[in-house]
This record gives sequence, structure tokens and C-alpha cells, in this order.
Amino acid sequence: MKQKKVPLRKCVVSNEMKPKQELIRIVRNKEGEVFVDDTGKKNGRGAYVSKDALIIEKAKKQDTLARHLNTKIDDSIYEELERIAKGQQS
Repeated sequence: MKQKKVPLRKCVVSNEMKPKQELIRIVRNKEGEVFVDDTGKKNGRGAYVSKDALIIEKAKKQDTLARHLNTKIDDSIYEELERIAKGQQS
């Protein structure tokens, strides 16, 4: 039997290729709203970040998500990312 191919995505902070399940997707839609995409299928410009508190902290310091999504990222997005990374999904 053929094994199913695991979809890989690149973390925008560490530039590592990882399986999609190990990453969190942040999306900016056409209206300019920025939100965390739980499903990984919402429409809009997406950026992936590792589920690691240190990498999320680095993304916040370097403003990496703002550059990739071409918009200002609210602190509440980073707080939600940190909650997810710690396993306390909202």
C-alpha cells in the first residue's frame, strides 16, 4: 500500500520545513482582518509559525508576521498563538 504524502509547510520565523500539523496558520483576508486559522483552509494570505513559545516570542520581537502578511499584527493574535503553543487551546 502507498503511504499518504505528509504536507510540509515552512515556518516564517525559523525557515524550517515541518509537517502542517506541527504549525499554526495565521491568515489575513481581503478585508484586512488577521486571525488564527484552526482549520488551515480559510481564504486569505497565510503564514505558518511553529507551535513553540520561543519561536512565537521571536516572531513578535522581529515583527515577522507583520512583514509576511503586509499588515499590523495585534497583540491578541500573539497571545492566542502562545496559548495554542502551551496546549491551552481557546
